Amino acid sequence: MTQFPPNGSPNSWTTDRVDPLPDPVTHAEFYDGVPFRRGLAWIFDMVLIALITAIIVPFTAFTALFFLPFLFLCVGFCYRTVSLTRSSATPGMRLMAVELRNRDGRPLEFGEAFLHTLGYTISIGMVVPQVISVALMMVTARGQGLTDYVLGTVALNRASRY
Repeated sequence: MTQFPPNGSPNSWTTDRVDPLPDPVTHAEFYDGVPFRRGLAWIFDMVLIALITAIIVPFTAFTALFFLPFLFLCVGFCYRTVSLTRSSATPGMRLMAVELRNRDGRPLEFGEAFLHTLGYTISIGMVVPQVISVALMMVTARGQGLTDYVLGTVALNRASRY
């Protein structure tokens, strides 16, 4: 299976200077199984966020129970932003060998990770954007969700680093 170059240089799979991301038709291996594995990564990340939130609660003398959904949202926001900034993937995505790339084919930087997390957080807060996002992941050639589509990011099979 062809892997995404670890150095972030998109030119090894395409000569198209207009779109540096792998073409989903000629390089479909970059997108094979990504939506399903992204769903599994989401479940793993949600469990991890719940565990982190549960660990924090006793340190607040259990007063966090009064605003638990807000705490969960804040922990999730920080968790996603930091992990996307550090490795362009959440721990769940790393476990499933998936990573996000920006429209230039490079790993996400802090601003992009923040905007991606903000878009994700807004979309999960409302039913219609979430349904649109899941539908887009299932029908678009690159498997992009709503936030991915707006920001130009794409989830790809992770690069082999060995």
